[in-house]
Amino acid sequence: MVHAFADLGPDERQLTGQWTAGGVADAVDERIFWLVTKRLLPKGRSADGWDALFVDPRDGRFWELTFPQGSLFGGGPRQLTSMSPALADEKYGSTHGG
Repeated sequence: MVHAFADLGPDERQLTGQWTAGGVADAVDERIFWLVTKRLLPKGRSADGWDALFVDPRDGRFWELTFPQGSLFGGGPRQLTSMSPALADEKYGSTHGG
């Protein structure tokens, strides 16, 4: 069964997923995964390969995917945070190319 989640709203700035004690993702973590695989366009990766930059093609906003609990198996739950173009350029290099 394929779940469809809500696209990012104009007032959203950060989504933070959680895992249960058994390592099961909550609905927010599942939504983040859906967004980065079905809605957002990849634009770059950090040097260590963990953090990733995406753009929302609907409004042009940049979003950074991180794993704040990276010490957990598989990197832990996801976090998706809006990022200014200037900060995206600083961390990921030129973000305005294709």
